[in-house]
Amino acid sequence: MSKRFEQLMKAILQRLRRRKSARENRQVPVETASSARSERPNPASSRIVMTPLPDKSAPTAAASTAGAVATIHSPFRPIDHQPSAGEFRDESHTHLGLTRRYKLYIPSARRDQALPLLVMLHGCTQDPDDFAAGTAMNELADEQGFYVLYPRQSLEANPSRCWNWFNHHHQQRGRGEPALIADLTLALLAQNNIDRQRIYVAGLSAGGAMAAIIAAAYPESYAAVGVHSGIARGSAINVLEAIEVMKRGPAASGFRLAANGVGFTSAAASARARLTMPTIVFHGDADETVHPSNGARVIEAVVDTIDVPGKVAVATGESGGRRFTRTMHHDPQQNVVAEHWLVHGAGHAWSGGQDAGSHADPAGPDASREMLRFFFAHPMGEGNS
Repeated sequence: MSKRFEQLMKAILQRLRRRKSARENRQVPVETASSARSERPNPASSRIVMTPLPDKSAPTAAASTAGAVATIHSPFRPIDHQPSAGEFRDESHTHLGLTRRYKLYIPSARRDQALPLLVMLHGCTQDPDDFAAGTAMNELADEQGFYVLYPRQSLEANPSRCWNWFNHHHQQRGRGEPALIADLTLALLAQNNIDRQRIYVAGLSAGGAMAAIIAAAYPESYAAVGVHSGIARGSAINVLEAIEVMKRGPAASGFRLAANGVGFTSAAASARARLTMPTIVFHGDADETVHPSNGARVIEAVVDTIDVPGKVAVATGESGGRRFTRTMHHDPQQNVVAEHWLVHGAGHAWSGGQDAGSHADPAGPDASREMLRFFFAHPMGEGNS
């Protein structure tokens, strides 16, 4: 591991700790981009107010609806921080010489039918328990009925517990961390009553970057992907490029990874990698750790795989005390295949998260529920087959 990269990770950790300390000592919550809030909004009464913007694919029709306002009740419901009722197993898995521990959450209400599986990849300095607490995914798993897998990065593999998304050895099919996590997914599929058509992968920061890599390298295993404050596959292949893309955005590196760059050994497999992977992205426009333009690049990579892109619908709104811009890209059949939430005034943290975990911002739209909504609307075969 490069000393320069370790220094960068230490600097990022110190910055995040200072922000957390500042929030704890502050008598009022963080201000939104437009105005200060005297108190944190009540999540139970939160509403999403969305104003459609002009449809890029139909400028004439958009002009007549630009002033329309749609009010939608937020899907967010508060988590009461009671202990999860399900089983949280702590195990390990080895593949191709790599071993990582992981935690698997099995929901309390096991049903007769097979349940979805969500693979959650934590960010730097985090672990499965911390990530589960900040995103409230275990509580949501009990509520909605799905398994949650949390692979754990080791200190030996990365001193800051970052997934090695910037290392070329961990960017390809059949190699490194992507191969390990994909193999672990298949192992759990064989051991549990998991719905093969509804397996998803998501992550935060370095975990989001690795989620994008895994989804591209193993499109036959995952039905959709969620990237929160992450980086597009192929944005960097070494430490120096990683630092540059985090600071200034993907245009700075000038590097794009082709579909056959993820290790496919046949033309048919490589062609499958070019098929559209349904993708949802969350990113704060005040993120000083990972430049917000990286989120846009993740979406761009998805849109590039659509032969004839459908309409683009853009709406603005407010949820949890923060404004957001939500952009939805459709395929020719008008299915939403890519959804980009740009949260205004938000930094490098899980939007609408829980105080119980690190790198989680209680303000803003609830990324956990929105990702689940998107995932469950995209079983395997819709948009990626």
